[in-house]
Amino acid sequence: MTKRAEAKYKIDRRMGENIWGRPRSPFNKREYGPGQHGQRRKGKATDFGTQLKAKQKVKGYYGNISERQFHKYYVEALRLRGDSSAHLIGLLERRLDTVIYRAKFVPTVFAARQFINHGHIKVNGRRVNIASYQAKVGDLIEIKESSRQLPLVMEAMALAERDVPDYVEVDHAKGTAKLTRVPGLSEVPYPTRMEPNLVIEFYSR
Repeated sequence: MTKRAEAKYKIDRRMGENIWGRPRSPFNKREYGPGQHGQRRKGKATDFGTQLKAKQKVKGYYGNISERQFHKYYVEALRLRGDSSAHLIGLLERRLDTVIYRAKFVPTVFAARQFINHGHIKVNGRRVNIASYQAKVGDLIEIKESSRQLPLVMEAMALAERDVPDYVEVDHAKGTAKLTRVPGLSEVPYPTRMEPNLVIEFYSR
């Protein structure tokens, strides 16, 4: 498991946005970057800077994926026929930790990664402990029966700050979820604007 070396809310402040839409984000009170130079006036962004920020925002949103792994998603998105930016988002939304997060089994995508790594999730009846596992449409994803009453799970299911999107079918009573289709960009419930086309441009330089 890749260790996340920085506080997740620093990502919010560095991006200048509350990218997960969480009420407790310190960005809601301090709308400037972290550190002693965070309040300095920023210069005009270059094309490179705009593309880099777009990449860092998408990468951060999905649990601050490592650069190596994120680049692999870009390569796979290019390989598929059609809109590469749409394919990039589709691949990220099929990650097991993303599906668990979307299903409201856990409160954050970071918690989803840990939850999977600790063996609480089964896919089609078999335990899967790899957060980057690519779920397929129709896969039965379920919380292990002994883990369904964990405080983390109960807290997440009660969260009012976000809803389960239409492309994830969930039964919270049984602790099960299914990805019913790979979503388009407009269907993904991002609290802030994501620009995967700029991510493609960044890597295509």
